[in-house]
Parts: sequence; C-alpha cells; structure tokens
Amino acid sequence: METADEDLAQAARDGDRPAFAALVARHYDRIHALSFRLTGQRSEAEDLTQDICLALPAKLGSYRAEARFTTWLYRVTVNAAHDRRRRAASHARAAGGWGDWEVNRRAAMAEETQAQDWLTRTMRQLPPELRDTVALTLGEELSQKDAAEVLGVSEGTIAWRMSEVKKRLRTIARAEDML
Repeated sequence: METADEDLAQAARDGDRPAFAALVARHYDRIHALSFRLTGQRSEAEDLTQDICLALPAKLGSYRAEARFTTWLYRVTVNAAHDRRRRAASHARAAGGWGDWEVNRRAAMAEETQAQDWLTRTMRQLPPELRDTVALTLGEELSQKDAAEVLGVSEGTIAWRMSEVKKRLRTIARAEDML
C-alpha cells in the first residue's frame, strides 16, 4: 500500500529525507506541468520547478494538512509563479529606468563632445595671441596676472583679449545659429 501524500509531507517536514524524495518524485511532473501552464515557456517552467523543489523543504514547515497535499502544492506553485512574475516586472522596470539613464548620459556626452568640437574648431579661427590667452587662462586655469606674466603683456591686455574672445565666439555662434 502506498503511503499517503499527507503522511509523507508530515514525515518530510520532520526531516525524513526518503519521505521528501518520495514526495518530489511523485509530484515533480505535476509541478512542472502546472509551471508550464503558468509561464507558457518550457525553460521558465523548468527553472520555476527547480526553484519550488529547492524551497519545498522550508515550505513544508507551513503545511498543516488542513487540505490535501496536492492542493497545498498547487498553491505553492502558483505563489512561486506570481513571485517570479513580480521579480521579472521589477527587473524590467529597473532595467528600463537604467536604460533611460544611460540614454540621457550618452546624449549629454554627445552634446558635450559636440560643444567641445565646436569650441576647438572655432578657436582655430582666432588669431594666435587670443588662442594663447585662452589656452593659459581657461585651459591651464592661470590667473590673468599669471597669464600676463607668461605672455609678457599687461594684465589689462589679458582682460581685453578675453573680452575679445567672448565677443568673437558669440558672433560666430550667432552666425551658425547656435544662440
């Protein structure tokens, strides 16, 4: 005579490994079939079935034999499928949010690169003394006083040159419809 599922479940809950093995052997195909119907994909059903079998020893602690074992096992399977769907949805939302962040990051980088390219190209149009002044004050972050010393001109000349650079850059930007 075959041992009832409920008796095997009670024994498995108490640590009887052969009873647990008998339960899994008896119901593995049933869990897999329901998992397949719930997920619609063979690989998902296999993963879900494995997850359920791995969690089953701990889950047996909640089995109270108030319903048939198969009813309880179906409930465990359905809950596991729902949990898997919720996790997948959370991951998809997180991935979507990350994707939006990455798209925005790349757009900002492209915009910055485009601005740098424009500035580099436009700087070539300036006379050498203005380029030298910009290279020292903005590129090397020297004070106007230090830049004046390096270039052998007065601090006022550096201030005038920077004003002239700004004026010329604005004029070029307007001509190119950038402002």
